[in-house]
Amino acid sequence: MKNVSILVPESAVLAAIDDPRHVFSMVNSLYEDDGRPPVFDIKFVGLKKEVRLHNSAFSVHTDLLLPEVEKTDLIFIPAFAGDLKTALEVNDAFIPWIVEQREKGAEVVSLCVGAFMLARSGLLDGRKCSTHWRAADEFRRMFPAVELVTDRIITEEQGIYTSGGATSYWNLLLYLVEKYTDRETAILTAKVFAIDLKRDSQSQFIIFKGQRKHADEEIKRAQKFIEANFQERITIDELSAKFALSRRSLERRFKRATNNTVSEYIQRVKIEAAKKSFETSRKNITEVMLDVGYSDTKAFRGIFKKITGMTPFDYRNKYNKEL
Repeated sequence: MKNVSILVPESAVLAAIDDPRHVFSMVNSLYEDDGRPPVFDIKFVGLKKEVRLHNSAFSVHTDLLLPEVEKTDLIFIPAFAGDLKTALEVNDAFIPWIVEQREKGAEVVSLCVGAFMLARSGLLDGRKCSTHWRAADEFRRMFPAVELVTDRIITEEQGIYTSGGATSYWNLLLYLVEKYTDRETAILTAKVFAIDLKRDSQSQFIIFKGQRKHADEEIKRAQKFIEANFQERITIDELSAKFALSRRSLERRFKRATNNTVSEYIQRVKIEAAKKSFETSRKNITEVMLDVGYSDTKAFRGIFKKITGMTPFDYRNKYNKEL
């Protein structure tokens, strides 16, 4: 039987605490219905016996306090609500325990922005990690030693798991169910909870707003110029001349400030505009392509799919309510 420790920190999101319990309890019920012993021993673990969440609207009563757990097999770090820096500070006492349990062989799972606590432990250094796309810039600033892959629904590296934003952690829960039981049980669990097993990217949900939380004013001006003129063919040489920067200096400073190359930023601004047009207008794919400054259909489709994970046709059909 796998010992599962679901952490109950201050400022945690209630659903991200109860959903793992619900899924693994369901698996236990499925096994018991077949006359087999349960697979998981599930415990809520915290720093105190009662934790009030969501402005005290809910209370979670823990089964065990941290010192009472000598060894566990699987640790869940839930998502947090509110200011992430504050949440990390008030829950710092969890960090040594997580590291200690990892050293004893425990696997560790973060759900959504729970990746911030996992990264704070140092266990993600040099590893790939996913989290909610809205928190990506803040995550990169706080944890530069971690390779953030915001398009991923799931990452797994040697027993350390992370999930993308919000409900994408359901796919990670199913992944773990299959790992600890079998494919048949995972499929049945997916059907019970009505979860799409094949979802492996959150790219289609990402809204690109540009990375402005940096101090390089010249690069901010370059960003504004790109965003105001995305319909045109903007070259790096043009930007370099306009802002009196050498090409090398522009590219270096742009990448450092925004985590995108100049070309990547231009592409993402164009594709974000295309997405909005597909969502709100009745224009066809060629019209939208021309509106955002592309003339090569193959190139447009390729870049659109690379950024969103979907073809322009599929995206338009999925998100335009008029069709």
